[in-house]
Amino acid sequence: MPVEVSVGLSEAEDASLAFTAAAEEAAAGLDGSCDLCVVFAGMPHLGSEREILDIVRSRLTPDSLIGCGAGGVIGSGRELEGGSGAVVWALSAPQAEISVRALTTLPTDDGIVLGGLPDDPALYGDAMIVLADPSTFAVDTLLAHVDEARPAMPVIGGLASASGPGSASLLLDDEVVPAGAVVASLSGVEVLPCVSQGAAPIGPEMTVTAAEGNLITELASKPALERLREVIGDLDEREQGLAAHGLLLGVVIDENQPSYERGDFLVRPIAGVDPGSGALAVPDRVRVGQTVRLHVRDASSASDDLREALATRRLALGDAGAAGTLVFSCNGRGRHMFGEEGHDASALEEALGAPAAGFFAAGEIGPVGGRNFLHGFTATMAVFPRD
Repeated sequence: MPVEVSVGLSEAEDASLAFTAAAEEAAAGLDGSCDLCVVFAGMPHLGSEREILDIVRSRLTPDSLIGCGAGGVIGSGRELEGGSGAVVWALSAPQAEISVRALTTLPTDDGIVLGGLPDDPALYGDAMIVLADPSTFAVDTLLAHVDEARPAMPVIGGLASASGPGSASLLLDDEVVPAGAVVASLSGVEVLPCVSQGAAPIGPEMTVTAAEGNLITELASKPALERLREVIGDLDEREQGLAAHGLLLGVVIDENQPSYERGDFLVRPIAGVDPGSGALAVPDRVRVGQTVRLHVRDASSASDDLREALATRRLALGDAGAAGTLVFSCNGRGRHMFGEEGHDASALEEALGAPAAGFFAAGEIGPVGGRNFLHGFTATMAVFPRD
């Protein structure tokens, strides 16, 4: 049987009315049973989580359910930034094996301990959807563990961007989870990751010739800051204007390629500069021999990057196309970045023509170069092929 996805959205202020409407709309779009339901609740609805769960479960009877609080929601080709958005995303994939669970991370003297995953990595599934509370869950710990235990397995999701008093507002089946993360592990159904980092490369590629930890001290055998100034000086007027509003550094993840395109770089902010030593600080560890390239971000480059990423994914889908998509867009995007409402939702609808839903996240999770990362100002997507 083909995979089906259906989406319901409501902006009613009353939680009961909103989720009744959203759940009934999602249920009406499914011919088969609901095997996984994902719920996103705007801030005004938090405090009514148990009522929301009862309503959604009674209308859709999902085998599995996860959800979280959202500062803004995406669904049915629309974006509701803030306010009382209610979204229900429903998947019918009878051939799939889906399991949901809560995860925890706990700081100890020996580091951060990850709890809740099965002992056997084969039980992680072939893809994982993660919704996490940013204040109580160390996402990087989970991603590092999965990358080691299940190389190339995509992890896609976002950090909850709204919470109720004393609650992370995470949802799992018929429970409200107070902290940590909730995840859905999927096997037997294809999940294709799509990541748009919203940045455009500028200037030449450069090799890191000296580095220590997260400090780049030399680029192409010159002090990093000196090389940086040279590159900026050679940019055209438009690119220099973009660079003046904030430079980013793209680091190639997979060096085993003859050339590097836009999506081959993990884009990170330049966290600091030491004028004395000429070193650049970035959020992640770097090593000698890595290839880097400067990037900039503006509305135009972010829009181009998203549409290019979606076009590549659409081509890979072939004639069958997409059944639907889960999307996790940074809460710094939307009107704030594009100056218009519904940019990401419209791009998704135009490119894939399939039901899509998600939320504006406080951090987005998705793979670049075969490894999973936590991003910012990014749109990450889990695309479900129809067949």
